[in-house]
Amino acid sequence: MLTVIKVLLAAIFILIGGAFAVANNQPATIELYFATPTLPLSLLLLFAVGAGIVLGAIASSFFYMRIKKENADLRRQTRLVEQEVKNLRTLPISGR
Repeated sequence: MLTVIKVLLAAIFILIGGAFAVANNQPATIELYFATPTLPLSLLLLFAVGAGIVLGAIASSFFYMRIKKENADLRRQTRLVEQEVKNLRTLPISGR
């Protein structure tokens, strides 16, 4: 059932993307430092969205790696504290 839903969603997105490409087929020129390509507007928008996705993934990966390192540090500290508690429980109690 889940694969049918995935196929239907993919088909819907393909149809919407095709309609978008047909509706925005006017040529657009973008001036870069080294070139001036003339491409369909839909393709330029697709490149812009793709670049945004890639840059967003790169930016969020730094945050993810920092959180992952902090999590590993906290796990290490927890292991050390648990070992210390275990060692303290095995010590004999000397009372006066």
